[in-house]
Amino acid sequence: MSLLHRQLSQVLTVWSWKRRLDVPLYPAIGLHFRTFCTAVSEADPIQIHKNKLFLWFSHLPQEEKQFGGYFSPETMHVDPLILERKAEERAALLSSPLQTRPLASDSVTVEKLFEHTDGWSGGRGLNVLLYGAVGTGKSTVIRKLVLDWCNGATLTQFKLLVPFSCEDLSQLSKVSSLRDLVGRKYLHLRKHPLLSGEGDQAKDVLFLFNGMERMKLDFRIGSSELCSDPNEGLPPNVVVVNLLRKYLLPEASILVTTRLSALDRVPQKYVSRYAQICGFSDPDRQRAYFTSRLLQQSGKSAHNYGAQELIELLYLNLQRESQLAAACFLPSYCWLTCATLHFLHFTDAKAPIRTLTGIYTSFLRMNFGGEVLGSGTATNVPLQEQNSSLMLYVVRTVGKLAFDGVTFKRTSFSEDELEQWIGGKTKTDEELRQLAMFRTDVLDFFLAPCVERSKDLPDSLSENDQCRYVFAVPAMQEYLAALYVVLGENKSALEKMTKQVSVAIGQAGEDVSALFNILSKFIPLRIFAVFNLLKLFPKLYEKISSRNRGSIAKTMASEMFRTEDSYNEDVLDQVEQSLLGVHGPQPKQYCEKQPFELYPIFMGGLLHYGNRTLLQQLGCNIQSTTVVQITKALRKYLVRELSKPQPPEELMDLLVLLYEFQNPRLTAEVLASIRSIRLTNIRMTSLKCFILSSVLSCTPASYRLQEMDLSSCLLTHEILTILCPAFRHTRNLSLQFNSLGPESCIALRDLLLDPKSSIESLQLCDNPLLDSGVSTLLEALPGNQSLTHLSLMHTGLGDKAALELAERIQQHTGLQELNVAYNNIGDNAALALVDACREHPSIHTVHLYLNSLSDVGKQSLYVRGVPQSNGRKVKVLASVTEGSDISEDWHPILGVIRENAKSWDRQRVKQQLQVFLRDLEWGRQQQQSLWKRLHFRRVEKGVRKTLRMLERDIKPPSSGYNR
Repeated sequence: MSLLHRQLSQVLTVWSWKRRLDVPLYPAIGLHFRTFCTAVSEADPIQIHKNKLFLWFSHLPQEEKQFGGYFSPETMHVDPLILERKAEERAALLSSPLQTRPLASDSVTVEKLFEHTDGWSGGRGLNVLLYGAVGTGKSTVIRKLVLDWCNGATLTQFKLLVPFSCEDLSQLSKVSSLRDLVGRKYLHLRKHPLLSGEGDQAKDVLFLFNGMERMKLDFRIGSSELCSDPNEGLPPNVVVVNLLRKYLLPEASILVTTRLSALDRVPQKYVSRYAQICGFSDPDRQRAYFTSRLLQQSGKSAHNYGAQELIELLYLNLQRESQLAAACFLPSYCWLTCATLHFLHFTDAKAPIRTLTGIYTSFLRMNFGGEVLGSGTATNVPLQEQNSSLMLYVVRTVGKLAFDGVTFKRTSFSEDELEQWIGGKTKTDEELRQLAMFRTDVLDFFLAPCVERSKDLPDSLSENDQCRYVFAVPAMQEYLAALYVVLGENKSALEKMTKQVSVAIGQAGEDVSALFNILSKFIPLRIFAVFNLLKLFPKLYEKISSRNRGSIAKTMASEMFRTEDSYNEDVLDQVEQSLLGVHGPQPKQYCEKQPFELYPIFMGGLLHYGNRTLLQQLGCNIQSTTVVQITKALRKYLVRELSKPQPPEELMDLLVLLYEFQNPRLTAEVLASIRSIRLTNIRMTSLKCFILSSVLSCTPASYRLQEMDLSSCLLTHEILTILCPAFRHTRNLSLQFNSLGPESCIALRDLLLDPKSSIESLQLCDNPLLDSGVSTLLEALPGNQSLTHLSLMHTGLGDKAALELAERIQQHTGLQELNVAYNNIGDNAALALVDACREHPSIHTVHLYLNSLSDVGKQSLYVRGVPQSNGRKVKVLASVTEGSDISEDWHPILGVIRENAKSWDRQRVKQQLQVFLRDLEWGRQQQQSLWKRLHFRRVEKGVRKTLRMLERDIKPPSSGYNR
């Protein structure tokens, strides 16, 4: 609702029509504005009004731009469920979001609500009260209603629709007539005859008052005098009361939107119909919303295909009546789900910087921006308390509950716990009124009954406590807990008392100092020296406060590197699973203490200036001094923790934290203590690749990692291009076990030719590069002199690429080791490659095992590996034997086979192992020495052990050898 308030408050009082306009709106669907006449007097005021409203209400809020700007209100709108209520059941709440499906057939439209019934009095217009909780879609319905009226698609019985923001009307202090209120917002309607009050012309007018809870309407005659003249000046709330009384323009119809807590502010006798917006009551409406959002995010067919898969997974999760289905009962949470999925799956290098913390902050600003916690009907409450921020109240109540859950690792809460944390110790009637309004309007927005409890909890717990509540979206608990901490609301009693005493004594110290300056002229200074101690108290509080902020940084670092959370999936995968569900077998047992790994990341993201600006609009101020003190302490803790080896999941979470923080200086200082980034087995999506590149871009150009390991990360050609800027900051790059094809070699070739790159070792094992890809990659050899180790093992390399490698290898004088094992290289190509390596000035090792080599070919390779006349030797690893002797490198060869046997062609590996056994048996028979025979037996035992392990499908132990 708050977005519509802001739109209504931005109406232009003067509109220039001095030249012809032809403005295209929504070119994708072919809508265009009409051409307006040059003279204002010749134009139809109502048509001008429609054109202006259409421009005005078509404007999308800033939060929608993160979807790429492909949406229009018409293409992305899905009608929520609207139920007409009788007067006696108007306050009835839906007991469960998942129990509303039978009511879907009773759904009505806003247009139907203005159809005249048998009991309608012909001379009076209808007053329709449309109400709903926060997030059910009131503002969206109103926006679509106005746009449809402008296009002539609905409410055609009304010639004029006049929307008002009750937030704006509540801010007006001087008296105004109805016509003045209309003319103030819509200058072209100032003198329109439909608002003159003459005859029954007003029957063609529909007034729309959005957010009636913002106004204090009093229908008592003693408080609001009667008025039937549209030209008589009165306070705005009195004008609205007389319109609803049907004393002023009784023929006009009125549509009022409000929250649940304000229903009784309009007496029942002044309401013709009640209608409740109930959100999206079934998965089909939710799926329609997701489809309108996600399928239009991009014109690329590949992205559309990915979006369609996301929608299918979402729909499966919704059909299970999961917790997500309960949350998406509110259209606002459908928006949050789409925004999060768009962030997770459709982030690329060209996209603007967006963060998960920013999405949640924008989500709260959309729903609570400008919202204040009203003080009921009390008039003796100070204005400052009447306008207290609703979001700040949320932080101090729901945020406190969230923080308690994070502290004790709990995600569900009983009714008693809700009463303890939300109700608190209320004393005054005004506090009770505010609490009642909060419970009615806002509490259900954040907390929902746990619909999945019976699946997750043991029977003993489930039977003892059936009614439990959880946060509608799990990440919201961690966000609010982080906001609660960063705002400093978790102060101890000592800290709160210290602040109060410090402020009081500090003020007293100023008064005493003034008196001291006067008396010091007559009395010795030493008598009043004691009063100078009063000035120490504010400084003492500042020292305690800075220590508290240091503890916040320590909490962030300790939560980031919790030992028990080290082997969980990274936070981005956890967020995705919470939305799409877990498909397939779910072996995970119920754990009473849940990990909260987003909590410290949200704390870092909240310190970013952009998020602090949005929070300031919500009445939640995070001071710059607080940010400086937390950042200073956090740098120290992060650097200290990173001196220890971190699992890949924890390292990925750290990169997400630095990305959410958006502080280049802090990022550079933290990364300065890191020498390797190992993200093995992390599912690298486009977002994670963008985060890695974005974080490393904060470092100076001279910064170099010793190693970047992205093995088994499901890398593809599309996301490899996002990573190329990050690759410039590493010396040893491992891209093993991915899905990089021939087209990926173009990016890798350009990377090797980049003068800013200094890659010394490139591991491309187990990628289907094929001959064409390797040929493209070899084009970089003449222009690159930094590469020393190149691994092309199991890349589909054949004789053609091997011969080309033999020709080009002389163009690169720095290469030292070449691995082309487990490919399709024959004897002739292998011999040519080894001959080229013998002539190379620096190559000392060539890996050729598991290729299509004959016994004669292996013998020839061994002969070529003997030392040359200049004493230089090229080590050729073609088998576990070298002629009739054991190869010095038999153990590394077996280690590589054991490491990779699971993912390789088992039949081929078995055949090669059997060839090794044959070679060993032949070599053993050639030996006369018992010691050498025993050595052959030892190697043969290792080969047979590997063969049995492969046949029994046993996972091999890690040998520690590079692939």
